[in-house]
Amino acid sequence: MPILEFLDYAGVAVFAATGALSASRKQLDIIGYLFLASATGIGGGTIRDLVLGVTPVFWVVNPNFIIVCAAVAIAVFLTSHLLESRYRLLVWLDAMGLSAYCVMGAAKGLAATGSPIVALVTGTLTATFGGVLRDLLAGEPSVLLRPEIYVSAALIGASAFALASMLGLPLAVASALGVLTAFAVRGGALRYGWMLPTGKAGPGRDPDDVM
Repeated sequence: MPILEFLDYAGVAVFAATGALSASRKQLDIIGYLFLASATGIGGGTIRDLVLGVTPVFWVVNPNFIIVCAAVAIAVFLTSHLLESRYRLLVWLDAMGLSAYCVMGAAKGLAATGSPIVALVTGTLTATFGGVLRDLLAGEPSVLLRPEIYVSAALIGASAFALASMLGLPLAVASALGVLTAFAVRGGALRYGWMLPTGKAGPGRDPDDVM
């Protein structure tokens, strides 16, 4: 299996697992598992294809991605009650999915346009939108609102892949570099609480002064 195809399936499967784990945390029925797993698994790739003008989108062309989401949802439905900490597993699986998908998205953006800037955008969108959609549908606090690095990890991983590709490194090497870089940054953020500097809030204004 080509490396990019592997990353595509891996990203879908891992993100589908995080969606199913969110369904487990909400104690939904099997349809809820299937819905959240599918929406999370294919959400980022769908946005990527629409941004690039690729239609039909990838899971319409290859329905096997939907089958992967369904299989993962059923597996989590049958086993999630055995897990001691579903949220801990969710965030680490999310880190794995983000790492695989930022490279996959960047590769597709680079192949479609030849622009490393576009590759960074498509890589970041592909890697993060599924998690954002999952939290929105599950009524969980968005990963974007967590203090530690999230989107930046996808951006850094996509950048590492794009730079390596532009330097002419083999696809497998560039892909591995991007995945490992993204996972190291996101994993470090989860383990050590790495954060970017935050904005300083100014003094509030009285509502009567605004009118």
